[in-house]
Amino acid sequence: MPMEEEIMGMLVGGFSIVIGITILLTIFFFLKSKRKGYLFVLMHFLLFSTAGYFLLHAMRIDPNHQMASEESSLQLGIAGVIWAASMVFLIIGLYTFSVKKTRLKL
Repeated sequence: MPMEEEIMGMLVGGFSIVIGITILLTIFFFLKSKRKGYLFVLMHFLLFSTAGYFLLHAMRIDPNHQMASEESSLQLGIAGVIWAASMVFLIIGLYTFSVKKTRLKL
């Protein structure tokens, strides 16, 4: 995909900074509370950043490459499957946070 030269570096840098901060905060919250929902949210962020890597790789493919369209489609498909898996982990994490713990009263 044709873009200005500086845009890809800014896109990768911005994405990395935001994902890095959210992963660090999620780890901090997990260590502070020990709730297992944070592990699912952490998995979401890790898979989401992997999907972002494949998406950015699809955008970097040289349009003059012999099979550029096929390669881009494959990278986008992989990114979509990984993104879908990350959303499953996010939903499981949110569900884990929403379930109230019941205590036995003796």
